[in-house]
Amino acid sequence: MFKYLFAPWRLAYIKELSNKKRRCIFCEALKKEDFDSFILYRGKKNFIIMNLYPYTPGHLMIAPFRHIQNFEESEEEESNEMIYLAKASIKILKEYFSPDGFNIGMNIGKSAGAGEVGHYHLHIVPRWEGDSNFMAVFSKTKVVSQEVGKVYQDLLPFFKNFKKE
Repeated sequence: MFKYLFAPWRLAYIKELSNKKRRCIFCEALKKEDFDSFILYRGKKNFIIMNLYPYTPGHLMIAPFRHIQNFEESEEEESNEMIYLAKASIKILKEYFSPDGFNIGMNIGKSAGAGEVGHYHLHIVPRWEGDSNFMAVFSKTKVVSQEVGKVYQDLLPFFKNFKKE
């Protein structure tokens, strides 16, 4: 028997998926001011952005500036910087949120669960014991929820002080 978890903030995301003229969320975000797009950091080849429809508070994504679909098509400098930014992001998220763990990964292709098929990106999802486990269909589901704008404001100073070593 399923238990239902109501997450009304995800409705906008679901509606956006049905829009046939959908634009790339990452390329569109890059055209706006960082504050308006929830971009926390711009590196040489990649940027760190808050997920507007997070599974947990602090759910970040790292994407290349270039609009490329497949990870294997990335340049070495792009993929190296992406991993470096992932490590730095985890350090910051540990300091701010003190999560019990993290999920880190890519959904490449629609069948793999990619919501944005045309622009590969890396997810970093802070995890806590007893949280929702990616909205799994298991019983006793719990959600840790915090407003994205508040989390952005709280994390921004950490990323503004971030310097590549």
